[in-house]
Amino acid sequence: MTDNSFTSHAVVDAGVARVTLVGELDWDTAPSVHEVVAACLVKRPRSLRLDLTGVHFCDCSGLTALFTVRNAVLRAGVEFHVAGVGTQLSRLLSLIGADGLLTETNTTSTSPGTVHRAGAEPAHRAAETLTRGCDAAASVESRLRDLLA
Repeated sequence: MTDNSFTSHAVVDAGVARVTLVGELDWDTAPSVHEVVAACLVKRPRSLRLDLTGVHFCDCSGLTALFTVRNAVLRAGVEFHVAGVGTQLSRLLSLIGADGLLTETNTTSTSPGTVHRAGAEPAHRAAETLTRGCDAAASVESRLRDLLA
């Protein structure tokens, strides 16, 4: 039996919100991503740093949550940084053609380790990409089921 636990942790200090997600990001856990980021945005940080290092699984619901919070953060005028996009999530982003939405690119950081910033993209474009991507992912999943049946 696998451990399906999910945790989120957030700290806002000196204008920087740090959100760490650990576990499976799916239908059941996606709402907690919205909640933790919304709680951070209330404190009006200059930047939000999202650490996905501990996320070992993400489905379309998880992607929707990530894209939604990304857009909310950017609309609030807050810098959005992403670290730790793992192999599974990178593959999923690639499959749906959304590589650039949570792409990790180096930026200057005063904290240890590399901090990454996601490139800005209009919210409507992200939603279109997500819709196409989830449809494509569902199509791939359907074809795999047919092949395995």
